[in-house]
Amino acid sequence: MNAPTPSFLRGRDQAAKVVSLELFFDLVYVFAITQLSHFLLEHLTLLGAVQTATLWLAVWLGWQYTAWVTNWFNPDHLAIRWMLMAIMGVALLVSAAIPDAFGDQGALFAFSFAAIQVGRTVFVLWNLGRAHPLAPNFQRILFWLSVSAACWIAGGLSEGNWRLGFWLLAAACEYLSPMAGFPVPGLGRSHTSDWTIDGGHLAERCQLFVIIALGESVLAIGASFARAAHPDLSLWMAFLVSFIGCVAMWWMYFDTSSGDAAHVIEHSQDPGRLGAYFHYLHVLLIAGVIVCAVADDLIVAHPMDPIKGKYIAVLIGGPVIYLLGNALFKRVVYGSFPLSHAAGMAGLLLLAPLMPGMRLIEAGALTTLVLVAVTAREAFARRKIAVANG
Repeated sequence: MNAPTPSFLRGRDQAAKVVSLELFFDLVYVFAITQLSHFLLEHLTLLGAVQTATLWLAVWLGWQYTAWVTNWFNPDHLAIRWMLMAIMGVALLVSAAIPDAFGDQGALFAFSFAAIQVGRTVFVLWNLGRAHPLAPNFQRILFWLSVSAACWIAGGLSEGNWRLGFWLLAAACEYLSPMAGFPVPGLGRSHTSDWTIDGGHLAERCQLFVIIALGESVLAIGASFARAAHPDLSLWMAFLVSFIGCVAMWWMYFDTSSGDAAHVIEHSQDPGRLGAYFHYLHVLLIAGVIVCAVADDLIVAHPMDPIKGKYIAVLIGGPVIYLLGNALFKRVVYGSFPLSHAAGMAGLLLLAPLMPGMRLIEAGALTTLVLVAVTAREAFARRKIAVANG
């Protein structure tokens, strides 16, 4: 007996599951995160930070728009499978171009990324047909992604500050247009209340990307340790400090908030808007993880090196960005900004003027201590609430 052909759209009669193809698809982004962290490590300047942030926005937007498509459309359908595999191949080109995206590989990066964003949307519209209720939404999306594609390509064909300017404009188009409803003259605008999404699937996809980013910290720690011919006490301490910091970041996100995210989306009166907020906030949260991975690489590779100004920016900036992203995420999930995170960010900023004259291992130990303290406070608070609620 032949199995029934999977539907093109996901059914809403049962919870959507993350399928193996989506996990396979995410492998490209393991490579992308590694490329981004190495790019920042090699360009520890203000300009390098802005360039890294621009490239990260592109990587995230490509993944995010695809995650929304697989929330609506069934990855088990053959057409969606082919689409995901095609995007995966082109995304591999985007990732490969990252190290020289502001050099000779700018055109490859831009054309490949534009092809992902526009091609995916054209594919969906072609398969939906004009009469489908979702078609107007994707027509508006296509308009805005075409505008941004023109900016990506213009930047790829330009040089220097012109490239950066065009790409920042392109990222802004793709990042901000959803919350405005993709307004298009003659087509109106979309409303998040019309975006019927599965909260569990969307939350799990975000969680999996956080795991990918944390994996870069694990790789950075392990690779730096492996390069040492004769590990001494300082290296062992650097390994321990960095690993504990990575565990604290995992615990802070997965033990105290991520499990409630799906429930909050599913029971929201406007799940589409809440799902969009989740994606907006995760770009910041994961950026913090990437910067922390760079800090881990520095600490384990050169534990006894004296602190430089650019090292302080990474050692403090990574945890601060991560705490801010986590705090805003918990603000959406629980309705309040956690004071522990605010205290942690304040403590990290107060450490910055104390770091000149320290060694990397000493500064890393202090930032890890702050992360552990915030994580412990949050874990204790959540368990106290759980006990009170029975």
